[in-house]
This record gives sequence, structure tokens and C-alpha cells, in this order.
Amino acid sequence: METFTRFLYEFLSQFFLGFSTILQGIWTGITQIFNISEYQRILDNYKNDFSMPEWILVVIAIAILVILVVLILVLIYLLFRKYFKFRKTRIEQDELLEEVATLNNKVANLMKEKDEILAMKVSQLGLKPNESAEIEEPQEDKQEDGNTGIRFAKLNTIDEEYANYKIENYGNSFTLPELCENFRNFAASKLRLYYSIDMMRLFISALASTKLVILQGISGTGKTSLAYAWGKFLKHDSCVASVQPSWRDRTELFGYFNEFTKKFNETDVLKEMYMAGYTDDIYTIILDEMNISRVEYYFAEMLSILEMPNKDEWVIELVPNSWKSDPKNIKGGKLKIPANMWYIGTINNDDSTFMVTDKVYDRAMPIDINDKGVAFEPVEADAMDINYSYLDNLFATAMQENQISQDTLNKIEIMDDYVIKHFRIAFGNRIVSHMKKFVPVFVACGGDEVSGVDYFIAKKILRKFEQLNISLIRDEIDPYIEFLDNTFGKDKMKECKEYLLRLKKLT
Repeated sequence: METFTRFLYEFLSQFFLGFSTILQGIWTGITQIFNISEYQRILDNYKNDFSMPEWILVVIAIAILVILVVLILVLIYLLFRKYFKFRKTRIEQDELLEEVATLNNKVANLMKEKDEILAMKVSQLGLKPNESAEIEEPQEDKQEDGNTGIRFAKLNTIDEEYANYKIENYGNSFTLPELCENFRNFAASKLRLYYSIDMMRLFISALASTKLVILQGISGTGKTSLAYAWGKFLKHDSCVASVQPSWRDRTELFGYFNEFTKKFNETDVLKEMYMAGYTDDIYTIILDEMNISRVEYYFAEMLSILEMPNKDEWVIELVPNSWKSDPKNIKGGKLKIPANMWYIGTINNDDSTFMVTDKVYDRAMPIDINDKGVAFEPVEADAMDINYSYLDNLFATAMQENQISQDTLNKIEIMDDYVIKHFRIAFGNRIVSHMKKFVPVFVACGGDEVSGVDYFIAKKILRKFEQLNISLIRDEIDPYIEFLDNTFGKDKMKECKEYLLRLKKLT
């Protein structure tokens, strides 16, 4: 046994001595690399024999050696850093997997609890949990654990309030110019909000041309106030929907059906829509700061619906089925969008908001409000009861009697060709059709035809220039302004020319 002990000692000593030699060698190598005194000794031995060119080479050799050492140290640092980063990633992945496993266990427990609750409910119906049976339809209408089976509580209340309602004819007889003046004087005399008569004409014309009006401009110029004043003027306060950054789909506007509570979470917008369907009055929804979230996320379906020429097709699906307790104007889970309702969005263009896309602008009418109202002495004016049918008829008559002249249409067509050739931008049939609604009503309100065309083109068409590389089209701006002068007259198309000059300054 003594012999084996000596053998094992010598045998293992040989192995570990090798490790010790490696470590000693590494340490010896490192101390030799960084032995500054030895470098100094070697340099002292040769420094008296160096010529000037040789001294230059010595300096270069020392620099190369220093650089080489630095590179080796950097490489070692990067390797260690990469290793520790890899380790950290693996640890985080392991932690994430553990968290996922924990969540899966929680989900399993919740599913088990759900099954137990369902089993309790089934047993209350006189069935065993695992026993299948025919249950009479519709189950939703039966009282269940305190659930009354009414999923649209607010809309059912409206049904009760309007059970005996009859549409009232207000006997309106005003003209469009009188409407503009009355609204302007009401805003000034009752609300101390001052707008120019041109702004009133633009606003009323925008309502005539589309159901979605966008009021845009710098903060504090009265965008939201204008929409607010319009609701007060009509004796129906505008329903304000304050858009939030979290809005991602249409449920933010209309609400959603909660499968757990078996109730529909009704929004104020949905309530206002449903109420408007009973009347011939005019209602307004204000989408305040509508571009703080992407408009096409939560309003895309409405954009498509409101573009349909047949108002009977303006229908949204709220729920996929029908209950006996549903409000009477919800048919098969669907609600008809009322034609007597407008949607007015306000936009602030700053870093906290999203850019409004062409899809939205093409279907809306933007109005710029960049100047504070100038105070004036108004004529006292009261709020008005206005029938939607009367106002809609005024719009239709204006469009028929004040159609854009053929001469102006020819000039617009020439300008379309010019813009396509020089800027690669086309109007499109939708925009031309929109213009044929906006301009005639603007004229009927007391405006000038070319001024209406000018404002429309500036806000709906030239706005697309912002998507182009301004520096590349800069040289085309002056010729385009000259073209407008030659085509429409030097004292015309002021909005377009002001916009183009402002665009030119950005380059």
C-alpha cells in the first residue's frame, strides 16, 4: 500500500505540475511583456550607437509594440464583454421561460376555476356538469345569477325616453348666408368666440361636402371651440370624444361586448348615434386631438361607410347575434349610422402626434385655423332649432343651382395636367367630386367661385406636395405660381400661392 501511495503522489504530481507550469509560464510571459525596466536596459545598451535615422526606426518600433499590446488588451476586453453579454442573455431567457411557465400554470388554474363556475351554473339548471342537454334559445334572455339579459342598458333607456317621440318640423326658412351670419353672431354674442364670415362659409361648405371635417392649425386658435359652438348653436351639445394614444380599433368609439359580464360597454359616441337615429335634428361628434393616435386605426371603418353613396348601407355591426332584449333600432346586432350626424376632428401638428394619411385627408375636408379671432360688435343671436332634412335640402339646392362653371372646370383640368407633368401628383375622381359639392355651397353662402376652388385646391391637393422632396421641386414652384397667374388671374388663387411660397421657404 505504501508503494501505491508513492506511485499516486508522483503520478498526480506530474499532472498538476503541468498546470502549475502553464500558469507560471503565462504569468512569466505577462511579466516579461510588461517589464519596463528590461526594455529600458536594452535601450540604454544601444542608445549611444544609434544614428538619427536609427532613432526614428526605434521610435516606430516602440510605437508598433505599444499599439500591438493595446490591440491585444482590447481584443481580450471584447471577448470577455461578449462572453458576459451572452451569459446575461441566457440568464434572461431562462428567467423569461420560467415566467412563461408560471403564467401557463396561472392560466391553467384560471381555466379550471372557469370550468368549476360553469359547472355550478349548469347544476343550477338541474343538469349534471358532464351531462349534455338541449337548452332553449335564447339563453342570454334568461335571468342568470342576477344577469337581467339586457346588454345595451343605455340604449334601452333611450328607447324608453323616445317611446312616444314624434319628429318635429321647426318650420325653418333661413338661407345659407343667413345661417352663416346667425352662427357667427351667436358664437360672438353668447360665447365670446370670434370668427370671420369667410370661416363660417368654409365651415358650412365643409359640412355640406363631407361628414368628416378636420379643423387643424396651431394650438389656441379656437378649433375645438368652433365645433363646440356649433353644437350650442343647434341646441344639441357636441359629444366630445377625447382621442387617447392607446386607441387602436373601432371599439374605442363604439364600445365592445364583454363576454364575462354579458354586457355591452356603450360609449357616449354610440349613445349619441343611437339618439340621433330617432330625430331629424343635427348632431355633432368632436374627435378632439384626433391624430394623437393613428386615425385609420379607430376610424377606418367609418371612413369606408360614410363614403358609400347609398345611406341605407351605412351600417356597423356591434354584436354578431341578436337578443330579444336588444334595443329596437339594433337589427341583427347591427346599427344604422344616422345621416344627421357630423364628425369634426381637431388636429395639432406637433411632435406628440401622428401624421394624418392621404386616406383620411381624401375623405375629409380640412380647414386651417391659424389666426386668433378679431373681436367685433355682434348682433344678438339665439340658438336655432334646425331640421336636418331642411339643411340637407339647402345643400342639395345649392349644389344644383351653383354648379362650377365650365370655364373654371376647364382651367382645373389644365392645372391637373400641369401638376401631373411637373410634380407627378394627380387629383383623382374622389377629390373632383368632393370639390363639386364644396364650391357650390361656398358660393351659395356668399363666397366667390374661384376663391372656393382656390381654398379647396390648397388644402386638398397642394397639401400632397409636403410628401415630396421639397429641395427637388423648389425650382418648379415659381413657374407654377406664374402658371396660376396666367390661368386664373394675378389677383386670384391667393391661398395656393401663399402655400407655395411658404413651402419654398422650407427649402
